[in-house]
Amino acid sequence: MIWIVAPLQIVSASVLVFLVLLHSGKGGGLSDMFGGGMGAQAAGSTVVERNLDRITVIAALIFAFSTTAYALIF
Repeated sequence: MIWIVAPLQIVSASVLVFLVLLHSGKGGGLSDMFGGGMGAQAAGSTVVERNLDRITVIAALIFAFSTTAYALIF
């Protein structure tokens, strides 16, 4: 069982880190400070952002379940 959970844990953690880094931040720097980010906020979230959110949640759930399984094995 460990030969299934350990690689799943490593892969899901790596994918989760990659997906979180793909998200755009709340404060984008100096352009947001002076009103440069107002157009992006007014447009709302795009389909790509919503799909990225869904994929990130799925990756987080896989990571959580693999962490629980890994803890129950040991």
